[in-house]
Amino acid sequence: MTRQPWRVAVVGGGIAGLAAAVRLRDRAPAGTEITVYEQSGALGGKLRTGELAGQPVEFGAESFLMRDPTGAESAAVALARRLGLAEKIVHPTVGQAALVIDGGLRPVPGGTLVGVPGDLDRVAAVARPDADADTDGGRPLVGPDADVSVGALVRSRFGNEVVERLVDPMLGGVYAGRADDLSLVTTMPALARAARVEHTLVGAVRAAQAAAPRAPGAPVFGTLTGGLSTLVEAAVTASGATVRRDAAVRELTATGAGWRLTVGPNRDPDDGSRSRRGGRSSMVDVDAVVLAVPARPAARLLAGPAPAVAAGVGALDYASVALVTMALPQPRLPELSGFLVPSTEGLLIKAATFFTTKWGHLRRPDGLAVVRASVGRYGEEAHLQRPDADLAATVHRELSAVLGTPLPAPVDGHVQRWGGALPQYAPGHADRLAAARTALRAAHPTVVLAGAGYDGVGIPVCVRSGETAAEEIITALGGSAR
Repeated sequence: MTRQPWRVAVVGGGIAGLAAAVRLRDRAPAGTEITVYEQSGALGGKLRTGELAGQPVEFGAESFLMRDPTGAESAAVALARRLGLAEKIVHPTVGQAALVIDGGLRPVPGGTLVGVPGDLDRVAAVARPDADADTDGGRPLVGPDADVSVGALVRSRFGNEVVERLVDPMLGGVYAGRADDLSLVTTMPALARAARVEHTLVGAVRAAQAAAPRAPGAPVFGTLTGGLSTLVEAAVTASGATVRRDAAVRELTATGAGWRLTVGPNRDPDDGSRSRRGGRSSMVDVDAVVLAVPARPAARLLAGPAPAVAAGVGALDYASVALVTMALPQPRLPELSGFLVPSTEGLLIKAATFFTTKWGHLRRPDGLAVVRASVGRYGEEAHLQRPDADLAATVHRELSAVLGTPLPAPVDGHVQRWGGALPQYAPGHADRLAAARTALRAAHPTVVLAGAGYDGVGIPVCVRSGETAAEEIITALGGSAR
């Protein structure tokens, strides 16, 4: 067994890394030294609560799922409970969203699974399914070990309109990617499991929905009063970890007893030993490492000790997005949580959220409304090169056109750019990741990957990924959870 107290480095201060730190504090032996290294000055990753017009506003992730795919409490809810934040969880007061179809708003039809219909009649007002194509061919839709793109499966069964008007905007809102490029197994695992049994896509959707029943009226999403950054702050406190901000881990080297981290801020191009701020890199020895960073930084760190793993992990691509938030004085907004935009509509915005309509706790007596639009689809990063003012003006103009009424000039605004934020899981991602983790576990069991680049997007998935990584570290160091 590794000597105690253990020293564990968590590289990455997003919610996956912080969840790993909390789990290590809860279950690793007493006295375990946990250090979180974050290359930026801010913790929380894509969880970032800012302020607009005098009130908290999310500049990153907005909410979390309340239930996991089995119907049990999600990992995000469980973490909030562990951190004493359960009473701060609130739910949307308006849940109906819309789709932009032919320039106007139409309600998102019910009975779909991320846009894939389980009842073709219910989506007819938005898209015309090719009902004759979804026939029983006498075998499961997907082979036992196969993965396909979501778009390929849905097009073959329901035709192009269902993909372009329903599935693509739904997936685009989450991943900023295209249904034709995204893995069924990774982005829609419940449907993938059902498709390995069912012979029709309608049957697979209904089976997936039945496998995770939801009580009528039970909330799907939640957030925290005061903003999701309260989750970040509480996790840091509960972890008892030493936090090093502006500390980039540049190199990971195996030692006889564990790992040596080379840590330091950005280097001058003409002096590899000094940072732009005049600091020097330092060497830190630890027993184990949680790599809770995106795939490419993880691959760079693994290139020395595990080059084959690094090559497999580093192949994952990412999409960039910008979130444009505006505070509007008494606009005329529909009673909707927001809307999604199919790429076929030719708009820059791909989604919009009416924060002060969707979330009752954010409504203001003066009628000031907070609206956020998401800009940027995978492969269209050139649009994000526009200046902030240009993006904001375009978003304001397009929102006015969709709503059919000129919106008032904003009294406050913010543009948050997230470069390389959203993983693009190509078919086969789960198998490639499993192979990489198997190889890493065999060669270096005290280095574990965690986060969205590996296990999926969304706060609950990232929390669970971090917690699982912490458990693996405890096992690898020869301990047992307390």
